Amino acid sequence: MEVIAQAIEFENRKLSLKSTNDRILASREVKSLILSLNEIYKVNKDQSIMDLMKRLTVIKRKVESRLKFNITI
Repeated sequence: MEVIAQAIEFENRKLSLKSTNDRILASREVKSLILSLNEIYKVNKDQSIMDLMKRLTVIKRKVESRLKFNITI
């Protein structure tokens, strides 16, 4: 359950994504966490894990939208 602890820590972390590199690293980290949580969810079918994945997905979308906006400028 180390992955769940890492995911909660990432969710609670104050993200100061000042550079493009920070955004890329955050996007990759959250994607990895979501995929790992999905593997756990497939076995357990625990609704709290699904809720955590949904919250992380919202964060991932925000990071990626800022990343895409920055690249197109």
